Amino acid sequence: MLSLPVAVLGATGAVGQTFIRLLADHPWFRLTEVAASERSAGKRYGDVVKWIEGAMPAEVADMTVTLCDPKTVRAPLVFSALDAAAAADLEPAFARDGRFVLSNAKNFRMEPDVPLVIPEVNADHLAMLDAQKARGWTGGVVTNANCAATVAAMALAPLHEAFGLRALFLATMQAVSGAGYPGVPSLDILGNVIPYIGDEEPKLEREMQKMLGRVTGSTLAPAPFVVSAHANRVPVEHGHTVVCAARFEQTPTVELALQVLSQWRGAPAVRGLPSAPKFPLVVTDAVDRPQPRRDVTLGKGMTVTVGRVRADTLFDLKLVALGHNTIRGAAGGSILNAELLAATGRLGWTPPARP
Repeated sequence: MLSLPVAVLGATGAVGQTFIRLLADHPWFRLTEVAASERSAGKRYGDVVKWIEGAMPAEVADMTVTLCDPKTVRAPLVFSALDAAAAADLEPAFARDGRFVLSNAKNFRMEPDVPLVIPEVNADHLAMLDAQKARGWTGGVVTNANCAATVAAMALAPLHEAFGLRALFLATMQAVSGAGYPGVPSLDILGNVIPYIGDEEPKLEREMQKMLGRVTGSTLAPAPFVVSAHANRVPVEHGHTVVCAARFEQTPTVELALQVLSQWRGAPAVRGLPSAPKFPLVVTDAVDRPQPRRDVTLGKGMTVTVGRVRADTLFDLKLVALGHNTIRGAAGGSILNAELLAATGRLGWTPPARP
């Protein structure tokens, strides 16, 4: 096959729509099915979706919505934009049926046999898929991290690798698009900051250690650092900003930290994949950057920007990181995970040669 058929589960929601936009004209994957709940199944996609951003691909508008069920969805690779309630049963059902599920839901992120993947950071964590055979899954589930945790992990991965992260304080300023559609009521968010996002802080505090942990065989040892997190919703459309203060086993100078961050390119297996940016991490020396309005679309939304790297009076270093929450932190991250699966031979399908 010149391209691999793929499906999107939860295709009518905000993340499902982002999947559809990013899969349009993808060089490896061909969107053949859009799936949603019973109230949309059997209807024309363009008639049941409230499209949020850009233009809906014409070929998708005329697709008939399929029910989210492995008996009706036939694509071997499925991207899941399901909410947690639906994902709990449906994602394992697809994995048992031999499909590979690229999930944005929280349900399986912390399971000991499920990889929580940012390809540039921990491509080797795909080895954990081998342990899923004990569940009777002939396919598998690969998860994305929480969107803010993804931004923080990309900024801190090279520093952890070089100096050994031991303690981390972070506070997030998270865009309204992270709440889905219709999201946060305008009278709550306009001119306001909401210092609480349900279940967000625990995700940040537990997912970082898993993403930056080490895999031996198919077993993961979490990274040995502690995390304290504050999560805030702010009146920004796209882009999660994370301010971090970190303590390390070996205290780096600011100059050395900047050198490590600037030179980092991530796992070699990821370079040249269709969705991989040339620079997964970009360091800015501007005193007032990164900013969502100016930096969030860098690398087509797949690059994380780091700035304001400086010494900290309580910890060793502090910095600011920014990333696109619905692209790098959700749909785009899942698509890159799928490309990594294909490139490493785990899909049983050979992608076209890279240029």
